[in-house]
Amino acid sequence: MFVTHLSLADFRSWEFAELTLAPGVTTLTGRNGQGKTNLVEAVEYLATLGSHRVASEAPLIRFGAPRAIVRARVQAGADDPRSLALEVELHAGRPNKASLNRGPLRRVRDILGALRVVLFSPEDLALVKGDPSDRRRFIDDLLTQRWPRLVGVRSDYERVLRQRSMLLKSLSGRRGSASADAAATLEVWDDQLAALGGEIVAARLQTLAEMAPHVAEAYLAIAPSNNDAVVSYRSSSLGLDPAPGGTEEHPILQASPEEIATHLKQRMLERRHEEIARGVTLVGPHRDDLLLSLGQLPAKGYASHGESWSFALSLRLGAYALLRSDGVEPVLILDDVFAELDEIRRERLAERIAGAEQVIITAAVPSDVPASLAGRRWLIDAGTVRLDDDE
Repeated sequence: MFVTHLSLADFRSWEFAELTLAPGVTTLTGRNGQGKTNLVEAVEYLATLGSHRVASEAPLIRFGAPRAIVRARVQAGADDPRSLALEVELHAGRPNKASLNRGPLRRVRDILGALRVVLFSPEDLALVKGDPSDRRRFIDDLLTQRWPRLVGVRSDYERVLRQRSMLLKSLSGRRGSASADAAATLEVWDDQLAALGGEIVAARLQTLAEMAPHVAEAYLAIAPSNNDAVVSYRSSSLGLDPAPGGTEEHPILQASPEEIATHLKQRMLERRHEEIARGVTLVGPHRDDLLLSLGQLPAKGYASHGESWSFALSLRLGAYALLRSDGVEPVLILDDVFAELDEIRRERLAERIAGAEQVIITAAVPSDVPASLAGRRWLIDAGTVRLDDDE
């Protein structure tokens, strides 16, 4: 699949922007601060209903504007002329709206799956050097690209987690044991949290098992290194604590969502007194992490800057390869990536993505982009978008 047309109104710094796109490589060039990343962020938003740069949607609406609109036309493939018109309208303080082929959707999230995108940006260094929440978001965003229905599961899990944690906090201030009513209510939240958590964990484990070989292959192809890149799942709730670089065999890795839910429920019962005392939920996928290893050492704290960049890029390329193996050709976006790579890694990355159906690259300096990725080039300057006359 690929995007053939993109238009924005009051999105980020753009009062209005419009450009046509095509299969192959498109490069957006211009000085920093001209809005290149804002354009690819709009494509990302249509695919994920989120941004890699901010957690909330308020900054996506141009300052002073009441709403922002992002539209795109997406073609199924080079040999498949079928296309979809996607539109999302973002409102400050009101529910957003979405439409597909000009037909309004009942829920904004129903637009998910119409476009799939894998985006790599400088912020992705946090996947290696940042907190567990960065890595959880990475794997969970990939889950919802594979199975859009999991957006609802994740939303329900967050709702139940908030309710359960509020109850635990209220119980933590009481003397003596919890009342019978409170205990019964907590058991209801336990059941719901375990069931939803079982679905999320099972999807994470399946996705990680299928993606890990792609990550290892991508790292070896890009980085001049003899170390293997290994991704493992770490969960105190499930008793998973793999050693760096190890491939731990554990029955839970092959368990069904229902079996995982049973295990989570048991762990909640075992830690109930501790949870009540601390007033917080200590069991569930919101406490899990991905362990990234280079050889026998954890990447976090041991990997060099170049190795960290290569690992983060390999995670995105692994996600891209996984989506392709699912029968999907996602749009690959490289946002200001080449400036951070040395010449060897640039050329190896260019070779790696040569077969992508559509690649969108942003670069402040055109010479940062390898010549092998020459394609259509747009110039971004002073709020305008125009084709490069010298391409």
